[in-house]
Amino acid sequence: MTNLSYRSIPGMLQENVRLYGERTAISYKRGDSFLSLTYAQFYQRVLMLARGLLKAGVKAGDRVAIFSENRLGWAISDFGIQAVRAITVPIYATNTGDQAAYVLNHSGAKIVFVSTRVQYEKLLAVRDQIPGVEMVVSYERFLGDRAFPVYTQYQLSEVSYPLKEEEKQQVESLMNAVGPDDLITIIYTSGTTGMPKGVMLTQENVLFDAIAGSKKLAPSDRIETFLSFLPLSHVLERTGGYYAALINGHNIAFAENVQKVMENMVEVKPTVMVSVPRLFEKIYSRIHDNVRLMSPVRKALFRKSVEVGRRYVNLKYVQKKPVGLLGLQYRFFDRLVFSKVRARFGGRLHYFICGGAPLDKTINEFMWIIGLPVYAGYGLTETSPAVCLTSYDEVRFDSVGKAFEETELKLAEDGELMIRGPQVMKGYYHNQKATDETFENGWLLTGDIARIDEEGFVYIIDRKKEIIITSGGKNIAPQPLENELRLDKYISQAMVFGDRKPYLVAVLTPNVERLVDLGREEKLSYIDMDELVNNKRIQEIYGERIEELNKTLPPYETIKKFVLLPRDFSIEGGELTPTLKLKRKRIFNMYQNKIEELYTQPTNGGEK
Repeated sequence: MTNLSYRSIPGMLQENVRLYGERTAISYKRGDSFLSLTYAQFYQRVLMLARGLLKAGVKAGDRVAIFSENRLGWAISDFGIQAVRAITVPIYATNTGDQAAYVLNHSGAKIVFVSTRVQYEKLLAVRDQIPGVEMVVSYERFLGDRAFPVYTQYQLSEVSYPLKEEEKQQVESLMNAVGPDDLITIIYTSGTTGMPKGVMLTQENVLFDAIAGSKKLAPSDRIETFLSFLPLSHVLERTGGYYAALINGHNIAFAENVQKVMENMVEVKPTVMVSVPRLFEKIYSRIHDNVRLMSPVRKALFRKSVEVGRRYVNLKYVQKKPVGLLGLQYRFFDRLVFSKVRARFGGRLHYFICGGAPLDKTINEFMWIIGLPVYAGYGLTETSPAVCLTSYDEVRFDSVGKAFEETELKLAEDGELMIRGPQVMKGYYHNQKATDETFENGWLLTGDIARIDEEGFVYIIDRKKEIIITSGGKNIAPQPLENELRLDKYISQAMVFGDRKPYLVAVLTPNVERLVDLGREEKLSYIDMDELVNNKRIQEIYGERIEELNKTLPPYETIKKFVLLPRDFSIEGGELTPTLKLKRKRIFNMYQNKIEELYTQPTNGGEK
């Protein structure tokens, strides 16, 4: 499967040029169509950029930043940086200039690659804060400020000038010197709590993780097409998608952006995708939206197909028992119903890989039912990222799978998951105090409360710091409740509060399309979304739906009150990280007054 003769990611690329030179490596959208580079062509572009970096004075161990969304330039930059034994420092494309300045200053990066004028202008606005930046290199051509010149990646690479043999030998000698202990990257955590910390990952960390993860998946000789849409600035996409795809000689195609993922899926027809739970929540919601509009006969057919599918996947993949005639029934419904659903996502998807946050059991099971298996995993930026993953023959829909080879897991007395293995980071850059606090006798403290069953399946309960302890002394994990709330057709996002309070409350965001439909059905008049979400009838309906959930919960876990916001959480709004996780502290600070009112007012429209 995976060739293990290399000691680094650049070494892997060299070997794959020999093995798969004319095979497609990278695909990217330009204009109305997707273009591609073979492994050999991609390698030439990497060598040219490495030549330019050497001429610009980059030396082994230097930090070079990439401030860009996913695109071909990102991939060339990353490999070019590694080729000269420098260290890639990614910056989320959604970061502000001030956030980027913090990363650039803390890492000491002197060169920064940007995608467009938009990112350049963010840096220009904070020019006086980043005196150490000596060069800005852009993937697109535009005029920069005279006091802060910008060059294109083509100019730095001198693409018009073929590589001389001595230049190639110089770069390749550096590539050959890259070893397992060399840093491949410093990734700054997204900062959901406190200031970002620079996670130092080595070549061995990342290589081990990509290879061990690949071994967990169903063995196959087919050439896969990965569609990449999560930011390469995040280690989940970088290791689990980008590097894992290239290590195995596959094709990685870059989506245009998050908004066009569904459109690009139809164009690219991917076979594999790496995602966070939010994509599956949207797929689940979209499918059920369509079902809601079906005739009674077709609705009944869909419900029957799901019922058969649920029994089939649990018998075959969880219980591992013969499916008998149930297999024939499932194949019938698969041709009649599920194959049409899959066609909307390109029609060739073999599986998804999911990480970044817990995936709801109902949604995970549903994805397997419709023939789009999701391999759910768990990890941290500090673990490159994965430490466990479900696999084709090891499935539990509410589990994140079993540990990778050579990876040890154990639980502390309070249930915190602790990890030891080859994928664990070297430490935090220029932050020995934080490094020391994160390790205990050689074990990485994850901050996650977990359970490990007798078969070795791992179940993540919640973040240790996010466990709610009510004034009555009850310990409550908010994420399972939030996942249940998000399953409701009228709710997009949910965040539960109640720490040191007498009861739980929730901040909800609406599924806007369905809320507008509901307003129409109820014949409500309103001027804007603020007026609609505060309408007495809308508040009553949301309250009734929460009360239905409350019937399934013990009294101390019920949601007593809620506030319904007029818009969804977003990255731009500051409530979500670039990988779509809730920024809990930020959300609390933004809506603190509304949350506190739920405890001070005796009644309101959102109380149930």
